Amino acid sequence: MIQEGKISNRVKFCSAVISFFLFVSLVCGLCLAPDVLGDTVVLKEGQTLTGDILAEKETLVYLDIGVDVLTISKENILEYEYAKALEPEDVDADDLSVEADESQSRHAATSRLYRTADLKKTTIEKCVDEFSEAVVKVSSPAGVGSGFFFNEEGYLITNYHVIEKETRIEVTMFQKAKGGFEKKKFKKVKIEAINPFVDLALLKVEELGDTRVKYAYLGDIDNIKVGEKVFAIGNPLGLERTVTDGVISTKNRAFEGLVYIQTNADINPGNSGGPLFNLAGEVVGVTNMGYIFFGGLGFAIPIDYVKHFIENRDAFVYDKDNPNAGFKYLQPDRRRNKAEPNFLKNKEIKD
Repeated sequence: MIQEGKISNRVKFCSAVISFFLFVSLVCGLCLAPDVLGDTVVLKEGQTLTGDILAEKETLVYLDIGVDVLTISKENILEYEYAKALEPEDVDADDLSVEADESQSRHAATSRLYRTADLKKTTIEKCVDEFSEAVVKVSSPAGVGSGFFFNEEGYLITNYHVIEKETRIEVTMFQKAKGGFEKKKFKKVKIEAINPFVDLALLKVEELGDTRVKYAYLGDIDNIKVGEKVFAIGNPLGLERTVTDGVISTKNRAFEGLVYIQTNADINPGNSGGPLFNLAGEVVGVTNMGYIFFGGLGFAIPIDYVKHFIENRDAFVYDKDNPNAGFKYLQPDRRRNKAEPNFLKNKEIKD
């Protein structure tokens, strides 16, 4: 019995020693681990969850908390934030961060529909090569305009006047292929929200299938300066994927109670709804008007208006039963023959 007691005590002692060393190893491991925090999800009821956000869908967020993967509805989320890790010392700060880390932004759940990133400024050539696929052509029976994707789910922004009173909308995407670009046309396009006063429309391309959507990041109007270099990509007069460049002439030109960005980059019919980029490849405005006979006078809707529109899209949700909605049928040409129709003459004879 005494021998068994000694063995039992030794086992307990060894277990305590092992537990102590495991605890010390864990603490040291945490201290020496890279400066990376877990992704954080704050629920509307006040709880905070920490883990790895594995994926984001239109209505759901998948969070790995280590022992399980939680599926959280965005309706229950107040906000969420990606972890920010320290950048390696050998990263060249002058290179364009094409795979920008979205953890550099914090958004309320309602605003996570769009993406932002802290991109480094580079050249127009590199920006066009990286982000031109996000720019699309928006067509309707009334004409042609431009637009751009701002997330991977097929959501895009254009001008309201591009789709005004139209529901039969077609979006043409230009994807890189060997030897150039190939077109992909999508005829099933849903109108999500419209704001005629600000001249913005939110569309969603449905049935994307396995098509990978290249999207653009939204910038910040407070970070742009007068004289800063900018460029536009669009489809002026139907000339697809046209690039024009210039500078910010002024960032607060007032028209009819709204503020616009003025630029000397050429903006022509067909550019409407397209993005105005800075040299980091961030969208700082949505082009919506220019003067054909006066070069160097182009105007764009500031990106802050666009963010506000997206974040409050429920207030501007499209109503298909509105009398302004529906197909707009063009009136037929007037009758050229002014003479009285024969059937009327025959009718008079019979009467």
